[in-house]
Amino acid sequence: MSYAFGTIIQIGDILVSEDVVKEYFACDYPVCRGACCIEGDAGAPLDESELPALERDFPVYSPSMLESGREAVKLNGFFEIDPEGDMVTPLVSGSSACAFAHFALDGCCMCAIEKEGCRKPVSCSLYPVRVKKFRTGALGLNLHKWDICKCAFEKGRREGIRAYQFLERPLTQAFGEEFYKALCAAAEHVNNG
Repeated sequence: MSYAFGTIIQIGDILVSEDVVKEYFACDYPVCRGACCIEGDAGAPLDESELPALERDFPVYSPSMLESGREAVKLNGFFEIDPEGDMVTPLVSGSSACAFAHFALDGCCMCAIEKEGCRKPVSCSLYPVRVKKFRTGALGLNLHKWDICKCAFEKGRREGIRAYQFLERPLTQAFGEEFYKALCAAAEHVNNG
């Protein structure tokens, strides 16, 4: 049996899968209409440090949520634990929609938190990159490939935008400017070396 592993880029204590710098990706919101907020088997990953802001800013963004979303927060709080034991955003009861979802008149979905100018969970900003925390304290960044984002992978390829380029702002916000500069240098080496 043979296993093929790609290149792992190490920047400090962050390990980055080569897919993050090799794959093309650019959200195609008019096509997907925010499907990542309403499909899946669990809410978006949360870090415990994000809970105080979610609770503090709730009066600001909750009017943009559906009543069923506000009810989910009232019943379950600002997070749930998914089947893998991870902290995630709560879901609307009986559906796979995030409790924090907002639906526009045209049926498109977006984050109520972001709509009202508050900071949405980091995992949502970084999508399709997912962050894995290791026991050693190191972090792993992997590219999540989901059928509902097929149009985003196609758009990225058409427009020549790689995932790490599309995510410049959230990657810089989450890990710092020096990290992003080092990632760009590594991407240049991986993609042209």
